[in-house]
Amino acid sequence: MAERVKALVTVKTYPLPSESHGELVCTAGVREDGSFIRLYPIDYRMRPYWQWYKKYQWVELELEKNAKDPRAESYRPVSEIRPIGEPLSTKNRWAERKRYVLGKGVQTMCELQASSQGQCSLGIIRPGQVLDFKAEPADREWKPEWKKLFQQKLLFGPQQKPLERIPYTFSYVFKCEEPSCTGHTKMIVDWEVGQLYRTMRDKFGSEEVAVEKVREKFFGQICADGIDTHFFVGTIRKYGQWIILGVFWPKKEVAGRQSC
Repeated sequence: MAERVKALVTVKTYPLPSESHGELVCTAGVREDGSFIRLYPIDYRMRPYWQWYKKYQWVELELEKNAKDPRAESYRPVSEIRPIGEPLSTKNRWAERKRYVLGKGVQTMCELQASSQGQCSLGIIRPGQVLDFKAEPADREWKPEWKKLFQQKLLFGPQQKPLERIPYTFSYVFKCEEPSCTGHTKMIVDWEVGQLYRTMRDKFGSEEVAVEKVREKFFGQICADGIDTHFFVGTIRKYGQWIILGVFWPKKEVAGRQSC
């Protein structure tokens, strides 16, 4: 039975092809009590523009528990998506966003990996140390069955918006705050990573420059000394593996100094 839900969007992943929907975006966020929720599947770019939501914007929609998804936080949208107001402010070191995003506290990657998908499949972690940001070459073309799907959509379905395959896989290398942590390398699938790569490549006409610009933003800025870096993490349903869905990076609080 469907229920009406209000959720704060914190994560939008880069679109992936889908046989049933054309393409899909995994969206996750938090409810008003700070509990995590996954909204999937969402054919984001195929929906009317007024349903296009932004990160840190509240949305209302009707959801059903996804019977095909064993992950506790997963719900299937069954209605239009109605964005509410403007995205939450970044004032006072993201105080309004922190109220909800950090409402249930943080965990470590080691702790989350010790749990099953049925127990927990979404979380937010504060890495103890971010060691590196890697960009590794990936397939430049979609799999043949997905390319065939795009061709079919062009012939028989609504106009298909081009979906570009990003020819790199981006990953963070980090250690938890767990004393026994030996380190983690986790892929990041945030839409903003792929879009930044595409924008910089088109601007400078160089893949190498684009990769370096992505690294400057997601490692040099987001993981800088004065930033309180967090990762939104979640599991891949098919494999149970944890990946990074997005980043949360307010400035660090300074003891004895008023936030601005």
